[in-house]
Amino acid sequence: MKGLLIAFEGLDQSGKQTQGELLRDRLTARGRPVRLVSFPDYETAIGGEIRRALQGERHYGADVMQLLYVANRYEWRDEIIRERARGTTLVSDRYLASSVAYGEAQGLDAVWLVSIQKYLPQPDITILLDIPPEVSARRKRSNRDKYEQDLALLARVRESYLRQAAAPGWVRLDADRDRDLVAADVYAAVAQYLD
Repeated sequence: MKGLLIAFEGLDQSGKQTQGELLRDRLTARGRPVRLVSFPDYETAIGGEIRRALQGERHYGADVMQLLYVANRYEWRDEIIRERARGTTLVSDRYLASSVAYGEAQGLDAVWLVSIQKYLPQPDITILLDIPPEVSARRKRSNRDKYEQDLALLARVRESYLRQAAAPGWVRLDADRDRDLVAADVYAAVAQYLD
């Protein structure tokens, strides 16, 4: 059985975690080993620093924040490689494209953001769960971090995601629908990569 890396991308509240869990359950029921991962991973030293920055305890420029996000994924690189080699399907809530989308939305160079991640395992498929920023705000009204509160920033993030989703290996899905309908489309997109 071939190991896969499936990345869910999209704005906050687009359903990445929910769809990841539904996909895990469906693949597990079919006998595939599956592991959910999520970035940033706040349990690591670098992830803890990211959390402090998002809560306003630290103040970094956009470039330093993206370097922290990327470093957080590098902390996981060897584990992702090992799991894929074992035949595990890794389902990731955010991955490489998040740094491109959020960094680009803050004026950073997309080419640089891609280049600093080139030694990370590349996803087999990236699924964009697309929603407008207003839907993100409607789905979560309180305890929004500094990025979640800035709808103009989120609009630029969405534009970057839509641009990236034109590349091979991407599937864009309208995530402002019933979760079961989205889940059916997710599975249909992933099924072509299964053994």
